[in-house]
Amino acid sequence: MNIQIYANKKNPDVLKAERFFKERKIPYQMLDLKKHKLGKKELEVFVAAIGAKALVDREGKKALERPVAHMSTDSLIIAELLNDPSALKSPIVRNGGKATVGAAEDIWKQWVEQG
Repeated sequence: MNIQIYANKKNPDVLKAERFFKERKIPYQMLDLKKHKLGKKELEVFVAAIGAKALVDREGKKALERPVAHMSTDSLIIAELLNDPSALKSPIVRNGGKATVGAAEDIWKQWVEQG
């Protein structure tokens, strides 16, 4: 299991993800999206696992001011997220080719059970 947690800022869901893996002694890599330049391949893995629309943060006044919050075409969303990763909902938790967005403990438990 190779867990990576991508986060824009510490929020309750990011803390839940960190706690979930720490409690189970599962090593993970924390990637701060303000410092880590998101690659096209990484974003494509997220889109394949979750869908482009689900990756966009559409909560809060500030998030809704971004053009990407109002886009519905996957290719436009992907291009915008590559330019502005702060528009991503976080955390995005990646396990190889699988990924979740937000606190998805049920799915993480499945990953742990599968090894």
